[in-house]
Amino acid sequence: MKTIEHTNALAEARALEVPSRELSLRRDPSVSQFWNENRKLLEAAWAEWEIENKDDLLVPDETLLDPHLRKAIKDAWENPEKEFAVADLWEEVIPGVYVAQFFDVDRLADFRNYLEAVANSRVPKRAPYGIQLNRYGMMLDPRSEGHLAAPNFQAFYNDMMDRFMRPIARLLLGTYGYDNQTFGFSIQYNPDKDKDLHAHTDASATTLNININLPDEKFTGSEVDFYDKASGKTVQAIFEPGKAIIHRGNVPHATHPITSGQRSNLVVWLYGDRMQIPRGSTSSYGNSSSDSIKDVALESVTARQRWSLPDGPKDTVAPF
Repeated sequence: MKTIEHTNALAEARALEVPSRELSLRRDPSVSQFWNENRKLLEAAWAEWEIENKDDLLVPDETLLDPHLRKAIKDAWENPEKEFAVADLWEEVIPGVYVAQFFDVDRLADFRNYLEAVANSRVPKRAPYGIQLNRYGMMLDPRSEGHLAAPNFQAFYNDMMDRFMRPIARLLLGTYGYDNQTFGFSIQYNPDKDKDLHAHTDASATTLNININLPDEKFTGSEVDFYDKASGKTVQAIFEPGKAIIHRGNVPHATHPITSGQRSNLVVWLYGDRMQIPRGSTSSYGNSSSDSIKDVALESVTARQRWSLPDGPKDTVAPF
């Protein structure tokens, strides 16, 4: 890996010859080699990019998120016994699948402007493998090659995962013990590119899928079907600006083709060390009281444990 000993990392990164889309899609060994050899250079370039644009660039932070969610989360971190106010914000679609407002609709334009600046930065970044290269397709987590390493974004990303997603997943889905590790990417569905996603499950304990379309960015199609294996019922969810769907990774789901417009989303995962995920049933909460705990497998997990940070180290295992 290259050692960066100068302050012109941004220009050097912009001059790199990025592997072709064809090489990336077939995961040629040279692609991984490129990103690993240039990791330090790219991290330095993103830091330099932030400094160069500090007067015009948004510093992403939790104020981008829905104010009701922020207040409930803040109160629960201060007193975990108030965690049910967090659960009350989430609507259960089927067992293991919940929907809520995650981003503040009034701040979505600020965040999208930030992502547009990232897209225009000309700093190389890797799109998720198997996904058409599009404007917002990039890796978000440090364990991923070619990730968005801008320091302010990483601070926001880690805060979102640690203070918001992890305790929400533990509360609703009972994933305590299988959520030390994080993963994330952005994706944009277009009628002429990534049209749909066939039925599948995720290699995660928990998936949080957040729509970042602006209110005036309309699209048709791209509905998501979730299949309840216990009842055989299929429920269709439609993404709305700033809304998120959180679900267990083992819930089968499929995306319908998008027929017009574009749909932009952030997709983030939690899973255990070395990509361990829960097997079988797990404890989960309903939206109103502790009487609605469905299973007893994780009853020994306390509210204080749910509202805590993992004490283990981060590993380097990435799904793709």
